[in-house]
Amino acid sequence: MKANKAIALPAAVLLLSAVLAGCISSKDAGGTGGSSAQPPGQAIKLEIMQSASGLPSPDKDFVKQELDKALNADIVLTSYGSADDYQNQLNVRMASGNFPDLFGVNKAQLQQYQKQNLLLDLTPYLEKNLQTVIDFIGEDTVKKGMVDGKVYALPKAPGIPSMTIWIRKDWLDNLKLEIPKTIDEFFEVARAFTEDDPDQNGKHDTIGYTGGSLSTFAPLYGSFGTVNPGEFFVKDGEVINSLYDPAMKDALAFFNKMISAGVVDPEIMANSGLLHQEKAIKGQAGMLFIDWANISKDEIVEQIKTVNPNAEWIQLATPEGPGGAYANSWDIGNAGAMYSLPKSLENNPDKLNKIFELLNYVSSEEGSRLVQFGVEGRHYNLEGGKVVPTELMGEEAGYTWLYQFTGRPEREYLQVKFKRQADYIEFASTHPRIEVLNGFVSYPEGYNPADANRYLEEEFTKFIYGQRPISEYDDFLKTMETTMNYKLYVDSAIEQLKKLGYGK
Repeated sequence: MKANKAIALPAAVLLLSAVLAGCISSKDAGGTGGSSAQPPGQAIKLEIMQSASGLPSPDKDFVKQELDKALNADIVLTSYGSADDYQNQLNVRMASGNFPDLFGVNKAQLQQYQKQNLLLDLTPYLEKNLQTVIDFIGEDTVKKGMVDGKVYALPKAPGIPSMTIWIRKDWLDNLKLEIPKTIDEFFEVARAFTEDDPDQNGKHDTIGYTGGSLSTFAPLYGSFGTVNPGEFFVKDGEVINSLYDPAMKDALAFFNKMISAGVVDPEIMANSGLLHQEKAIKGQAGMLFIDWANISKDEIVEQIKTVNPNAEWIQLATPEGPGGAYANSWDIGNAGAMYSLPKSLENNPDKLNKIFELLNYVSSEEGSRLVQFGVEGRHYNLEGGKVVPTELMGEEAGYTWLYQFTGRPEREYLQVKFKRQADYIEFASTHPRIEVLNGFVSYPEGYNPADANRYLEEEFTKFIYGQRPISEYDDFLKTMETTMNYKLYVDSAIEQLKKLGYGK
């Protein structure tokens, strides 16, 4: 079920990088040199914009102070808590030519600014000037920042999966039920949790399974060997879109069976935010699909135990079905976050050099530890090569992630920060999943993803709730292809993915 390993960056691209980067000499941590009007020894100011919040004032920002000292720089980090506010502010800056020196972009912004010729093509600098970054994030990750075969953004190092199904072990014990291992057993447990008074309070007030909107069913597609609607993956050696996978109809039929039997929370489509988590905390639901952090962090466990001291939530491996036992899919093309440089920095080699130094430094062992954990000897100590937090890490270093411009080694980081949850993190991150590729795909001209996704969700809701018979699924696909230009998108996506080495 897994995609073929993505090919390395094309040899021609790397050769081109060596030639075009010749005008910029390597310096320090892989940075660039060149002529400069900057007075010797004077710190270079770097302005960085991103969508985030929680930055302390400069006098209390020890990460800024340490980076400034290490790089002889003056880093000014501007963060916007609202993604919409950030996007508006960045659009204004880019349109006026008042460019930040480094700024976060999403996939749509990356495509937009690249078309406007506002972004620095990083391809010529990769091998000679950003090798530390590439070693840190991986060559496959670099591809996520590509548009038309060139790299215009540096994505963060990949994250790890965090979502699994969770189940009330004490309710299973009360009803003398085993942990469900198959899709049929999962259905039976959901029924028992709904109908057989699992909390033994003599009331009909429990729900078998809950989640947020249609993502409630995300982990169960894997039981049928497919993935979420509209995702691209490799099956039998070919890149396909899951809407065209025959297994999708089987999955929809099972979801409809669950809904019709009344074993699923009837309010899932209204469960915005973390309403499904609230139902779990209150003891109203016996199974739910959620990330480990929102069910096992200490403060949440305390809330659960306040309602019922005997409540015991455990992670559940995805039940096996006709297509296997895969957890929810994992998009290996999703960058999470990416950073671009303005094209104007071509004319300012000092700043360009300093940005490269910064990116390489936070990707190095020393710099990465700083932006992950804080200052050695104050926020953590090294014991046998392992990071051991001090009490001050929790008190002072909660904002360091704002400086993780190239990401972090996610599993190791989380297991330091959340030692009690280490087993949950390991379970979620290693549970077998089908890899999907949507993050690598750029939308073609003439395709409106918002309209297509809205129609897709509307019709899938109807199929699952029995408001439209699954016998009309092919008619739904035909409408997607014509009215929504979906075939244009699918054909373009498959072509893009084949160029990256996926499928035949």
